[in-house]
Amino acid sequence: MPAPTAEPTPTFGQILIRWIRRLFPTPQAVALTVVLVAGFLAVLMLADMLMPVFAALVLAYLLEGPVKALERHRMPRLVAVTIVFTAFMTALLFTLIALLPLLYQQLAQLAQQLPAMVTEGLVLLNRLPERYPEYISQAQVDELIGAVRQQLINLGQTLVTYSYASVVNVIAIVVYVILVPLLVFFFLKDKDRILAWFQQYLPRDIHLTAQVWHNVDIQIGNYIRGKVIEILIVFGASFLTFSLLGLNYALLLAVLVGLSVIIPYIGATMVTFPVLIVAYFQWGLDDPFWYVTIAYFVIQILDGMVLVPILFSEVVNLHPVAIIVAILFFGGLWGFWGVFFAIPLATLVEAVLSAWPREGRYVGHKRKKSPRRRGKGNYRPDKRKISRPAATP
Repeated sequence: MPAPTAEPTPTFGQILIRWIRRLFPTPQAVALTVVLVAGFLAVLMLADMLMPVFAALVLAYLLEGPVKALERHRMPRLVAVTIVFTAFMTALLFTLIALLPLLYQQLAQLAQQLPAMVTEGLVLLNRLPERYPEYISQAQVDELIGAVRQQLINLGQTLVTYSYASVVNVIAIVVYVILVPLLVFFFLKDKDRILAWFQQYLPRDIHLTAQVWHNVDIQIGNYIRGKVIEILIVFGASFLTFSLLGLNYALLLAVLVGLSVIIPYIGATMVTFPVLIVAYFQWGLDDPFWYVTIAYFVIQILDGMVLVPILFSEVVNLHPVAIIVAILFFGGLWGFWGVFFAIPLATLVEAVLSAWPREGRYVGHKRKKSPRRRGKGNYRPDKRKISRPAATP
């Protein structure tokens, strides 16, 4: 009996080909990969050039929800788009005319008071070795003061550099204010035509891509709209609380607290220090300082334990480690917008990994219908006429 021959050892090329076939088992997986890579490269390489377009796409995506809600009430799309766009422009003009000047005024006042606050803070630091000599020494305080002064010098240089480029920034802001609303209106009005134009350049077999987009669209849409609502509610509650307690720079601090909810686990911690520092330099450790502190932490607790579960239940199902990694990664790529869309992008990655076809599972394969078996209860009588033989006389 001949001995069994050993199978030849596969080469590196064969191993690579098998791995690629296992990774892309269907044409739909290849089509999804092409779409994802093309979209990622477009955003990564053209972000600075096409930032108004991307900003308009985000705003149009946010406004698509109210437009669809009006369309469900049998309203023509053009009328629904006009109503929603008019409301959006009214809110934008109110923000530009009413809120921004007040915000700029408070920011200028804070910049004027900042040197006095820093000087008072340095005096408090110099007193620490006298009060707690066993915990901190004068050398440590001097080193800390030197680091603070160096940071202030760097901040001043940055502001001077920014002032030289302020004219260019103002021109860019004016262009954004004019161009972005126009793009938003046309994205909403001609949505079907734009999508049809893009679809003609996509691969034909995009069943998997459509499935992933359907799942992601629901989660991302709910997340972004919920996040905007959360920002507005936290901002309104903070501004009302700080104003009633008489805290200086109430609008500026309320804006910071509202925007802090964009960065989970990190934003609230970062904004706590400005709120407490402003309250301390205004009242010291008197009762108003503790009232502001308690009120601020109550707002954060209500936001985390009441508002977030209501707005984001069944929307985000990601581990905290995945959220932090997404914030660091996408924030490093695209800055503020990367941080804002870190969780939606992480949701996209999770949806792609969940829907990705595995070996032995063909996504989109149509199951053949088995022939209908006639059994008891499924009998269908033949309705054709049955010819009978003629009767014999």
